[in-house]
Amino acid sequence: MNHLQEMIEAHPGKIKIDKNNLMRTIDTLTSCADTCILCADACLAEDNVKQLVKCIRLNYDCADACSAAARMLLRQVGADMGLLHKQLEVCAAACRVCGQECEQHAAHHEHCRICAETCRACEKTCDRIIQEMTVAR
Repeated sequence: MNHLQEMIEAHPGKIKIDKNNLMRTIDTLTSCADTCILCADACLAEDNVKQLVKCIRLNYDCADACSAAARMLLRQVGADMGLLHKQLEVCAAACRVCGQECEQHAAHHEHCRICAETCRACEKTCDRIIQEMTVAR
């Protein structure tokens, strides 16, 4: 059992989202944010960095959207589910756009291929948790 799982299990409040889905979503969001930061950093180390400016920017935007969504999911007490729903929609959109941009560079940069895959997986995870939240309302 990891610390996140321990904390969610120890939480005395009523958590509105299935705990297993909540943990998987937070892990996916955090992993995507980290991957995007690493991809941006790797892009900065490339010889053709000027051609990667849009990719770098979208990596940072996606990382911020994922980090914000993960932090908001951690705070369940008094959560505004409508606001959380919107943040997850923003996150899914950021993942989609970042993944598409990284895919354009994937043939030349392995880090972009990895990032594109991670973003696509995170977008799907966001869509799934949004569906769960919609059904739970």
